[in-house]
Formats: sequence, structure tokens, C-alpha cells
Amino acid sequence: MPLNLPLLLEPAALEAVLTHPDLLIIDLCQPQNWQQIHIPGAVHINPVELVCGIPPAAGKLPTLAQLNALFSHIGYRSDQHIVVYDDEGGGWAGRFIWTLDVIGHRNYSLLDGGLHSWYKEQHPVTSEVRAVEATSVNLTLHTDVIAELDTVLNSLQDPNIKIWDARSREEYLGLRSGAMRAGHIPGALNLDWLEVMDPSRNLRLLPLSVLQAKITLLGISDGNTIITHCHSHHRSGLTYVVAKLLGFKVLGYHGSFGEWGNNPDVPIAKIA
Repeated sequence: MPLNLPLLLEPAALEAVLTHPDLLIIDLCQPQNWQQIHIPGAVHINPVELVCGIPPAAGKLPTLAQLNALFSHIGYRSDQHIVVYDDEGGGWAGRFIWTLDVIGHRNYSLLDGGLHSWYKEQHPVTSEVRAVEATSVNLTLHTDVIAELDTVLNSLQDPNIKIWDARSREEYLGLRSGAMRAGHIPGALNLDWLEVMDPSRNLRLLPLSVLQAKITLLGISDGNTIITHCHSHHRSGLTYVVAKLLGFKVLGYHGSFGEWGNNPDVPIAKIA
């Protein structure tokens, strides 16, 4: 029977289908955590494999050849349901879900709370690494979920497009920056990625009703398209998923502020 799992998945629901043949569990924890404990049957991806690593926009998508190699290595098949988790509340897991959208794979779930909820609520873990048979992969990129610098520039004049800056308030205000220029994209709305998760519930996302209220208060309403970013489209991986959960059309600006803040030819707003 095909898997029919929701986008946001509870640990108990995942444990119930752990041995399903069409399930692929992707672990995006830091390598040292992966080596100690992980979900049985999970396949590990080092988070650095999800980005190109080339400054100043080090968070951009890797090349198609690199993506083909990565997905071959994890034994990817297009008929799998992929469950993704990490050890930080969902940033890297969300980035991988955006990557799945980029390759046109739509059957996936985010494990709510990731390794924190799984381990602390006493679901099974292992340190054993299962053998993975590489697959033949020939991916196609779907650019409709990718925001490039020009996409963002053009959106500045469109009131229907809202830019969600998932960085800290200090970065947004220009008090701190990892880029040549501090501040934010003009008109961007700031809601730190940490403010969408609940530490008291093992880093699960806040209830959808609470998230919707936060988004509304931010100035995003039904019918808006969201472009989300941080400094490298890592933290904004989680806000990308939140926007999807709330029913918005959303794009990930993979150049993020690493690209924008190091480009002298684009406008910057600063409140400091």
C-alpha cells in the first residue's frame, strides 16, 4: 500500500511505518550526532552537501551534476516517500525539502521536532549504518521554486510578493552582518526562524494557528506569494516549509543575504 503521510509528521506516525519499502528517511544532523544515534534505516547527508559553498553566495544550489551524484548516493527513487529530519529544529531538513521541490519530488514529510522529539520521546535509535545501493539518477531542475537575485529585485515593486527575512533581528536591523553591507532587502519582513519553533515541545513547530497569527501580524495575507531567505538559505529552509504548511506559494532565495549584502548594485535598508 502506498504511503500517505502528511507534510508535518509526528514521531509516532513515522515509527509506525519504519519498515515500509517505499520509505526513505534522510538524516541531516551534524556528522558527530549521526555517528552516535539516528533513526533506524536513515541515510545521512552532511548538510554541506546541500549548498555550493562558493562565496559570497555559499548557500546557492549545487550544480546539477553534484545533485545527481548526491541523490544517486542516497539511493533515491522517484516513487519513494521521503521523511527528513535534523538536530536543530528543521533548518537543514527544510532546506532539503526545498531541494526536493527543486527536483520535482513532491512526496515528502518533515519530522516535527526532528531528532530532539524522536530521541527525547523514546523512539528507537541506532548507531548502525545500513548499506545503500546507489541508483541511476537523472534529475531535472524546477526553477519555479527558486528565487534568483533578479527575481527579488523585480518583486520589490509588486505588493503581492512578500519577502520573509528569517535572520535574527540584529542582522535585519544592520547591527550584525556576515556580508560586506549590513541591513536588509527593502520592504522585507523579519521573523526569526527560531520564533516558529517551540523549545518546550522538543523543537516542534508552533501550532499552525499560532504560526498563521504571526504571519498575519507580520503583514502577509492570503493570496500573497512569499520569497524567504536568511544569509545562506539554511535557516529559511524552515520558514519555507512553514509557508507551505500555511498554504502559501513560496520561493527560496538561495543566494540570500550572502549574495544581496555583498552586491554593491542592489538597494539595502538599514534601521540602526
